[in-house]
Amino acid sequence: MRAVVITEKGGPEVLAVRAVPDPVPGPEEVLVAVVSTAVNRADLLQRKGLYPGPPMAQEIPGLEFAGRVAAVGERVRERSPGDPVMGITNGGGYASMIAVHERQVMVVPEALPLEAAGGFPEVFTTAWDALVRQGGLTSGRWALVHAGASGVGTAAIQIAKAIGARIAVTASAAKHRVCRDLGADAVIDYAAEDFVEAVADATGGAGADVVLDVIGAEYLARNVACLRTGGRILQVGVMAGGARPFNPAVLMARRAALIGTTLRARPLEEKIAVTREMAAQLLPHVAAGVMAPVIDSRYPLHDAASAHRRMEANLNAGKIILDVAA
Repeated sequence: MRAVVITEKGGPEVLAVRAVPDPVPGPEEVLVAVVSTAVNRADLLQRKGLYPGPPMAQEIPGLEFAGRVAAVGERVRERSPGDPVMGITNGGGYASMIAVHERQVMVVPEALPLEAAGGFPEVFTTAWDALVRQGGLTSGRWALVHAGASGVGTAAIQIAKAIGARIAVTASAAKHRVCRDLGADAVIDYAAEDFVEAVADATGGAGADVVLDVIGAEYLARNVACLRTGGRILQVGVMAGGARPFNPAVLMARRAALIGTTLRARPLEEKIAVTREMAAQLLPHVAAGVMAPVIDSRYPLHDAASAHRRMEANLNAGKIILDVAA
């Protein structure tokens, strides 16, 4: 099969398409012929050697995929060849074939083309797990989400609106329109506004119930200042780094919680549980045509390096798709 491999640790130029052996599905796994995948920040870190993927003969990045089941293991009962599926994975998404546990894949609703579905699993699972499952976001509550025009951010806006919650997001001015078009209740220019003051204004001084942050660094203290008493901060990334002085007493004063979370490191059974809970709540919205990944741009698999460069330059608003089957 064809796959993008990391030939050495470094810049986008270290990504190269190679012929590698086809994966062999285990007894409870399905073999998926991949149609599309997408670029995530974790892929960029993995390429640089800062976020190791699972052991494999040749290191293939990619945390999500969509395609059709090509073959099934002997104990598979829920999936059949030809089924349109999508899912998250520990790595290996930048390839024309992937083998995953049958319970880790979701059937793709007809309303979502497979060419776009490769951009759904990672960001919608991350956003739903952080905001709803761990953050406790419900109808009528407020969320603050940083990087609102990112893949996770655009997913978070749609999830918040689907459950009746209210959401404020930060984004650069050039990306405000995409956030507003998705229904964000407050869109904050992080370069020109104090997001702590903006959240206070938007919430009538009450503060946010949940903060979803991918930035880290000096945002932590300001995130706490945005919180309602008893609120939660979900840290899912540290794009600006993590080492900054922080006084935990400010968390205590608000009786708040700071929760660090990732998907890749979780055991298989936990990933299956999260996937199934998320699918039960969100896929009906996808099937109705009112929820879908926001697609920023598309690249052929062999030009994954250009896709990485676009994300590293922070040019994307939404998902960067890699067309695998093209």
